[in-house]
Amino acid sequence: MSKFSELIHSDKPVLVDFYAEWFGPYKTMKPILEELKQNIGDKATIIKVDVDKIIQAAGQYKIKGVTTLILFKNGEIKWRQSGVFSASQLTTIINQNI
Repeated sequence: MSKFSELIHSDKPVLVDFYAEWFGPYKTMKPILEELKQNIGDKATIIKVDVDKIIQAAGQYKIKGVTTLILFKNGEIKWRQSGVFSASQLTTIINQNI
């Protein structure tokens, strides 16, 4: 958990995708996040957290549904939403928080 804490306390935005492999939209988000990474390059970090494997993080951030996306910067939540978003929508949100 300390590695996760280190990551989200970065001064660079960190988008965390809380997901579960058994949930269908998980597969939908994979190519979107790959496109997002191409769009933003090194402006932000993208990490995926499997709520079934890293239960502590899911509990700490009260993840009720998957897929839930949270954008952190300096340890603060800058944006949070559940559901599937396009790479362009996510790019805009990250650019607003650089």
